[in-house]
Amino acid sequence: MTATAVDIPLISLKGQQQELGAEIKAAVARVLDSGAYILGPEGKAFDAEFAAAVGAKFCLGVDSGTSALELALEAAGVGPGDEVILPSFTFIATATAVSVLGALPVLADCDPVTLTLDPRSAEKLITKKTKAIIPVHIYGQPADMDPILALAKSKKLAVIEDCAQSHLATYKGRLTGSMGDFGAFSFYPSKNLGAAGDAGAVTTNNESLRDSINTLRNCGRSAASGYDHVRVGHNCRLDEVQAAVLRVKLLRLAAWTAGRRRVAAAYNEGLQGLVATPSLGADGTSPVFHLYTIRTERRDALQAHLRAAGIGSGVYYPAPVHLQPAYGGLNLKAGSLPVTEKASREVLSLPMYHDLSGADSARVIETIRRFFKS
Repeated sequence: MTATAVDIPLISLKGQQQELGAEIKAAVARVLDSGAYILGPEGKAFDAEFAAAVGAKFCLGVDSGTSALELALEAAGVGPGDEVILPSFTFIATATAVSVLGALPVLADCDPVTLTLDPRSAEKLITKKTKAIIPVHIYGQPADMDPILALAKSKKLAVIEDCAQSHLATYKGRLTGSMGDFGAFSFYPSKNLGAAGDAGAVTTNNESLRDSINTLRNCGRSAASGYDHVRVGHNCRLDEVQAAVLRVKLLRLAAWTAGRRRVAAAYNEGLQGLVATPSLGADGTSPVFHLYTIRTERRDALQAHLRAAGIGSGVYYPAPVHLQPAYGGLNLKAGSLPVTEKASREVLSLPMYHDLSGADSARVIETIRRFFKS
């Protein structure tokens, strides 16, 4: 038996390519013709433009969102023997960024509504070894930053916002990536702002921390001299081709974000009373719906029903970090983080992109409604 073809995919970049293909090719050609491929004018321009877009004083492009987390943690002084609190409900890179520095990821439970870090769970995990806290703006839903920032200030902890999925999201009028000591962004191709390969950025409002990231991403080089290596660093620079591509797309990001919010509003209206739907935001808090994720105890059956109807969907994430084999040594057994574990059994992401047509979103809604009627 052949599988049903998916004609409404979970994620689609076709519209972007059709809209911007010529501009992107011209931008790449501009870089190739310039002969400046690393730390050139495109990267400097993108850093300034993205910092302005997310409300931060400084931005430094790097080679991936994972590197952004690692460099931010290292610049914050995290190292062997330290502990860093983060939610277990996240992509595993949030945790591995801590582990590669020799520090211990301490996994907290999530809020039952937003699925972001629960500040109360985080507070209970603080010890004398705690050095930093990483709130993750999962799915583009902003974490509850005020209590997290207050907790960090009282305990003298660094705050690294994991903004891999939250480009242009706001929390009480403030943009994600502008509130903590650092914001760590991913520009993986499927992100709301995606490169033509791996790319990322670190944002900060602190000039000294900006300088630390600048040194760390460039082999530990001093900004004043290309061959004075003032600390052990990394080769994590954003290349000029990716910067040029990102500059083209950044001009459309606000409009694309509005498109995602329109799709989310249509879903919420059409699915009311059938499944748990994500918040659309209020009082200056506005998600950006990198993923539009519902919750239902009948998740697996609903996903099969959607697949049979030619509609894509995805589960992000089927196993939380504390139940991953890589972190078995933390000895957090099933049942230790109940809200997180329940979410992992229930979450289902529906097709979401800025140019998803009204007809296609209506078809998704109607297909789900038929499932629950049956």
